[in-house]
Amino acid sequence: MHLLVRVVEIKGRCPVYKVGDSFKLEDGYRLVSEIPLCMHSLAALLPYYNALRVSEPEELGLAGREDETKSYVQCLDAASYTDGGTAIFEISKVDGP
Repeated sequence: MHLLVRVVEIKGRCPVYKVGDSFKLEDGYRLVSEIPLCMHSLAALLPYYNALRVSEPEELGLAGREDETKSYVQCLDAASYTDGGTAIFEISKVDGP
């Protein structure tokens, strides 16, 4: 089982991502991306990425209101203080490569 991480919203101005950008976490440890990645986003994913492979989003308190099969986290940039942007990520389980 792999995880697909997709940017669904940006609050403020993110210098790295745009809405629709995505990358994968394959086999629980392999980061696969065709786009540049931001360390703030990776720090937000680290506590959850392995658990999301084997647990349901609701068990972790990350489930979406409209689709409980998807999880949501946001990057750690405090946009209102740094003049940067906070990216919101949707995480879905996907099969195959």
